[in-house]
Amino acid sequence: MKDLIRKLVEAWGPSGYEHHVRALITAEVEPFVDEIIVDPLGNLICRVGQGGKRIMVAAHMDEIGVMTTFQEPKSGYLRFSPIGGLLHTTLFGNRVRFEDGTIGVIGVHEPFGGGRTNVPNLDDFYIDVSDGDGSTALTAGQPATLWRTLDERGTRLVAKSMDDRVGCAVAIEALRRLNRQTPNEVYFVFTVQEEVGLRGARAAAYRVAPDVAIALDVTSSGDEVKGEKMSVRLGGGAAIKVHDVGLVVPPAVRQWMVDRAEADGIPYQLELLKLGTTDAAAIQTARAGVPSGAISVPCRFVHTTSETVDTGDVEACVALLTGLLSNEVVLATG
Repeated sequence: MKDLIRKLVEAWGPSGYEHHVRALITAEVEPFVDEIIVDPLGNLICRVGQGGKRIMVAAHMDEIGVMTTFQEPKSGYLRFSPIGGLLHTTLFGNRVRFEDGTIGVIGVHEPFGGGRTNVPNLDDFYIDVSDGDGSTALTAGQPATLWRTLDERGTRLVAKSMDDRVGCAVAIEALRRLNRQTPNEVYFVFTVQEEVGLRGARAAAYRVAPDVAIALDVTSSGDEVKGEKMSVRLGGGAAIKVHDVGLVVPPAVRQWMVDRAEADGIPYQLELLKLGTTDAAAIQTARAGVPSGAISVPCRFVHTTSETVDTGDVEACVALLTGLLSNEVVLATG
């Protein structure tokens, strides 16, 4: 599964430009699904099974990035705006990759002056794409992603775009293990434009009209020095969401996941996230409403080029999702 994660995280696909990632995922899932649809917004919708409870599983293909907005006439440096939740503290000296493979480096005005101790405004940053001969085909209107390859450190995987390519990998691996055997009608939806407002999930949920939904995403960890006070930690297992700023998980959905994890002996932890949300926040309000929850992969350094996950947690998420989809949906009432 590490090879799959590597392939996905090193792919290029900022919000609104997910076509390369979609092609990779399509090739991976085709042997294991009954139907594939690409909707007008670009979501990849893959159906397995027919006639049972309709379950939507959502993992977003996009990643944060930048959009060039202006080319300085003399230097050729490119000014840019964010695509998604860009952290200014991560930018100086970082690299970006354009769709044609060009690598740029992010500079900042006065890096050893005020920029050394203060976080500069985005207008103070620029991208250097000079090639030494004064020519470049890059101008305003070009999207780019932050760029790094995947590295391993024991059971830890470090890469850009774990958010949410690792969720896509969890969905793909669950598809493989199901091998079309499910009593449910499951729609695996690889969504677009999550980082800019959950746009793909909202449209896909209206089309699928699920009975219940599961979002797959990353979540923060509470095990960093002076980090956020939360109980989720790397190596603690799958994180079953209870609450975040966009979603209050129905108790019946949360208990459905907890019961499955305990029945199958899968390590899990409960997630209460004070900042951020997932595709489930958009899915829950589709049509007349959809009971929605989320399974999260604990992750350090979210929205940087060094997002870090543990392979044991990834496996726990795959096992939990596969178990849920292999059995009939039972949601307690009352």
